[in-house]
Amino acid sequence: MDRFTFVHASDLHLDTPFEGIGESSPRVAEALREASLQAWDALVDLCIQRQARILLLAGDLYDGPARGVRAQLRFLRGLQRLTDAGAHTFIAHGNHDPISGWSAIRTWPQNVHVFGHGEVEAVPVSLGGKVGAVVHGISYATAETAENLALRFRRTHEHGVHFGLLHCSVGSQPDHARYSPCSLDDLRRAGLDYWALGHIHRRQILSERTPWIAYCGNLQGRSPKASELGPKGALVGEVVGGAVQSVEFVALDRVRFEQVLVDIDGMQGLDEASRALEETSYRAVESAGRPVILRGTLAGRGQAHQALARAQALEEMLRDLRDAGMARSPWVWWDDIRDTTRGAIDRGAIVARGDFASELLRRFDRAAADPESPHHLAGPILGEMRKRLPHRLASDVLPSEWHAILRDAESLALDRLDAHAEEDL
Repeated sequence: MDRFTFVHASDLHLDTPFEGIGESSPRVAEALREASLQAWDALVDLCIQRQARILLLAGDLYDGPARGVRAQLRFLRGLQRLTDAGAHTFIAHGNHDPISGWSAIRTWPQNVHVFGHGEVEAVPVSLGGKVGAVVHGISYATAETAENLALRFRRTHEHGVHFGLLHCSVGSQPDHARYSPCSLDDLRRAGLDYWALGHIHRRQILSERTPWIAYCGNLQGRSPKASELGPKGALVGEVVGGAVQSVEFVALDRVRFEQVLVDIDGMQGLDEASRALEETSYRAVESAGRPVILRGTLAGRGQAHQALARAQALEEMLRDLRDAGMARSPWVWWDDIRDTTRGAIDRGAIVARGDFASELLRRFDRAAADPESPHHLAGPILGEMRKRLPHRLASDVLPSEWHAILRDAESLALDRLDAHAEEDL
């Protein structure tokens, strides 16, 4: 068969607990616990709908070696559905679910292959009466696997597309522990066509075509951490003429985690800040098309800062937003709201002072008036702002955005001056 579809997924963390959120909302915690299982069901549905011939599962199917019975039985039912649909499923275990973990499953459905931990296996897949693919893989024996397992992989002589299935850390991955660390060159030297990787929860295509090297990310977000934000799901690949021609991401998550930032510039009180947060949450849900868990940040300068600073104001606003969000469908849950705002400033009075701060503001005015300033100032300014303002991430600055960026940078500069003045006191 010269043309077929495959699906690459990993880090399912089936039936994972969400204890932190559960302390505030058992309803949200239960929805999240169900979400991992529902996302698995959605993955199976996707494979069947796309008539995928191969499903590659690259580790951390469960959240720990003591795997829950409910998760294992749900997983088994999905595998049987895939077998009934004619799909081949390949499983490599990772650090959260090493091969040594307890298993309630003694007999796997036909067309399911679980890789062992001794040596890399190369399993040919018959498609249309001949070998159309070979899947190479190995599982972790124990959670603490520091060996570079990629060095064990080598292309064999069988015809067809050669897949590598591995749970590992490629290069620098600061958000994740370094299990089975390797380099892109290590993977390339194996001579395979597509590396289906697991462990890193942020989706990444590290190399295209020669070979494809991809992290599909996790199937369902698990927290408001940066690596857990945004759409989560699986990669769908198309093989044409004996080569992987395209790879497409498909979102399968049931609940989505997002971070939002609201600037209080021009707001007079708490009511305006709360309304802006609520409207932001509606846009987030509309964009996601499913329930959303939000972590918000209030930033900027304005009159609303004084109201936010009152005792219990932020906590009470958070409770009110949670009540309103959970009454909607799809619902919104506010995990937290951080206040990084500062009081409003009298810009004219600062400019008139004739000190360092006034000269700083004059320089910002000159930058705003200079059409060439985005070309030589955008890089340094954005580099500094990324540390404080996560909403300013674009590397290319549009002219229409420049004045807003300068305003934010000016506010940060004044904050730094205020901080140094307080230290001197």
